Amino acid sequence: MAKSQWREAGVGLVVPALVIAVWQAAASLGWVNPQVLPSPWAVVHKWFEYLLPLQPYDPAAGSWLRWAFSGELIGDAMGSLYRVIVGFVVGAGLALPLGLAMGASPRVHAWLNPLVQLLRPIPPIAYIPLSILWFGLGNPPAVFLIALGAFFPVLMNTIAGVRQVDGIYIRAARNLGASGTTMFVRVMLPAAVPYILSGVRIGIGTAFIVVIVSEMIAVNNGLGFRILEAREYFWSDKIIAGMISIGLIGLGIDVLMNRLNNHLLRWHRGLDN
Repeated sequence: MAKSQWREAGVGLVVPALVIAVWQAAASLGWVNPQVLPSPWAVVHKWFEYLLPLQPYDPAAGSWLRWAFSGELIGDAMGSLYRVIVGFVVGAGLALPLGLAMGASPRVHAWLNPLVQLLRPIPPIAYIPLSILWFGLGNPPAVFLIALGAFFPVLMNTIAGVRQVDGIYIRAARNLGASGTTMFVRVMLPAAVPYILSGVRIGIGTAFIVVIVSEMIAVNNGLGFRILEAREYFWSDKIIAGMISIGLIGLGIDVLMNRLNNHLLRWHRGLDN
């Protein structure tokens, strides 16, 4: 199993390696303007420059560990992660109980579904003017936009998960004398967990998209803000370094979510393990 996983990981690196090789060749041969598309080496150099502390270590200024994590990249990444986490918790925290209620109760679904279907297609970016008008600048409008981005994926998947519970489970619970509350907690909710976790995964991805846009218009730190700043100074190497940082953070979170899914859904027959 381990050898197969390593082989699969190796195959997955082939295409990125080819892309980097072609990119480096184009930059080395002068086919592209380095101001527009710098070489991979220049991007890697800028990424480490972005990561490392701006000032030399001074023992009088504080601990070595604090100095080691004082680079721009660490601060920007922490700022973006903070907004993603807070916004996602708010959005998913509202979507989950509402989705459970709409999925379990046809009456609640009939009342709220028209409004949900009206608001769902509106992208969070369209709320930028209102978010600034309502909350001003800073973290509040960014958190509001991220919460909107996470809300609907979690809501719709939760509704679908509850409404698509296999009828045989419900009939079996009724035959065993389960009450409505017991049926919901012990039958419907566990059966909907795979859908809910899929919605959570999609919601986190959407939150990352929204945080970059929101940081470009509402705050003065974060990965999105730093990319916008680099664009204004024509620092294309720093733009790409910021984009790569976003990709690495998103990949890390997705891997963690995938492991969490596999752990929580060990009982689910659709899993390989």
